[in-house]
Amino acid sequence: MSNDELRALVQRVKAGLKITKVVATRSVKGRGGDTFAGFSAAWNSVQEDGGQGLVSSTDDSEESQTLTGMTMQEGIVASILVAREADIAAYRNAAAGGNISQSHADAAIAAIRSNYSKMLVQALGNDGNK
Repeated sequence: MSNDELRALVQRVKAGLKITKVVATRSVKGRGGDTFAGFSAAWNSVQEDGGQGLVSSTDDSEESQTLTGMTMQEGIVASILVAREADIAAYRNAAAGGNISQSHADAAIAAIRSNYSKMLVQALGNDGNK
């Protein structure tokens, strides 16, 4: 396969991708152990895994309706939003559990908010391609 054919294939696959679920998990290590937080977000899905096509296509039930996923750009934005919340939750939970100090959590959360805001602006400025 030539380089041009490979690029065309990648572009075709990328254009056709539909993301139906975004997952982010985080852990914070502290003096009292590890604290974990996780978030999962599904998009326009009637199944936990977004498994389109698993329901019979002849079934007239609500589950058989065609499902749509997110575009790549929407998926990138969703990933940023879900990851941000997982990061913040991990630090809040670690502070609440006494594994890290509240001041450490507050500083980390401020940095997380700033960094994810910059990441979101960059992702949208690059049409989600970087």
